[in-house]
Amino acid sequence: MSLLATLRVALQALRANKLRSALTMLGIIIGVAAVIVMIAVGRGAQSRVAEQIRALGANIIMVQSGSSTSGGARAGAGSQLTISEDDAYALAREVDEVEAAAPNLRGSGQVIAGNVNWSTVFYGTTPDYLAVRAWAVAEGRPFDQSDVNGATKVALLGQTVAKNLFGDASPIDQVIRVRNVPVTVIGVLERKGQSMWGQDQDDVILLPISTARKRVLGTTQAKSRNVNTIMVKIRDGTDLAGAESRMKDLLRQRHRLQPEQEDDFYVRNLAEVFEAQEASSRVLALLLAAVAAVSLLVGGIGIMNIMLVSVTERTREIGLRMAVGARARDILTQFLVEAVTLSGIGGVIGIALGTAGAYLAGQLAGWRIELSAAAILLAAGFAAGVGVFFGYYPARKASRLLPIEALRYE
Repeated sequence: MSLLATLRVALQALRANKLRSALTMLGIIIGVAAVIVMIAVGRGAQSRVAEQIRALGANIIMVQSGSSTSGGARAGAGSQLTISEDDAYALAREVDEVEAAAPNLRGSGQVIAGNVNWSTVFYGTTPDYLAVRAWAVAEGRPFDQSDVNGATKVALLGQTVAKNLFGDASPIDQVIRVRNVPVTVIGVLERKGQSMWGQDQDDVILLPISTARKRVLGTTQAKSRNVNTIMVKIRDGTDLAGAESRMKDLLRQRHRLQPEQEDDFYVRNLAEVFEAQEASSRVLALLLAAVAAVSLLVGGIGIMNIMLVSVTERTREIGLRMAVGARARDILTQFLVEAVTLSGIGGVIGIALGTAGAYLAGQLAGWRIELSAAAILLAAGFAAGVGVFFGYYPARKASRLLPIEALRYE
């Protein structure tokens, strides 16, 4: 019997029990759809982590000011400014692994442009900040060292600030007031999106650090060169842990700390944070894929069960076919084709439902979804494999029936 004729007979047998066939395919449909949705969600989570790494900048180490103690109570990190601009310059100069170091002085307040205002945060920093963060200027120009040296009243706006103050109009060369200090907008930063902590990185204003200290934050800050944080970029291909250790040694030496004294600063290796999050997303993706695979396994068991029932019901038919010349191979092929057809049709429907379900999950839950042809082919191949694997035993059992015994079966 040709494969086409076998396929026709298989389809006729499946049509004879439409409801049973549909219920049997349901397990495969759910399994394939689950595989596609789960892989799309898992890949989306991994891509989101990679995007956050690119948004923050690669090979970043952050140095934060230490904590203060009052009456035996210790405040949190950054409650006392214990690091300075000079520390940043020393790190860039004396630690070989450091490519750039940008001191940051943080403030917040109301920003006014004409009759529009917006509450945001601003950072006083140096030109190296954009290099450390791998942050380009989308429009206009960045400020340079001459702006820092002269405490020039200029600013770079994040996309969120620019949108809320100026709408679709260009903010370049417009004057805004930061804490009632007029500054001229010279550039707009490229969009960064949310950070891994859920903060809008585009809701920010960058100022020359001298301008922030002397003109915006007031005379108290103007008398000090201390800063809140130092963002450090490590050269590619170097050991982050080794660089972190040498940075700590240098800062302890500069701060004249004795061996028994604790650090008066905090060092955070952001690469380790991202690696941990990426590892978590990989585990999540594998877990989701395993759950989906179990669904397919259950669907395959359903196919085996129904095919065994079908063999029992059609024992006399099998005996009759063998009696008129059908070979064991023909019977094996017929039942195997029926099992593969069930899983194949279920796989096609599952692919359609899984693709729609993935997009629906992305829209309703706001998740990052990444569908790939590889995931769809994997699900389809898995469905076909399930049909062959779980359909082989019932097909083999049918092919080994003796014609005389099969014809006598009641």
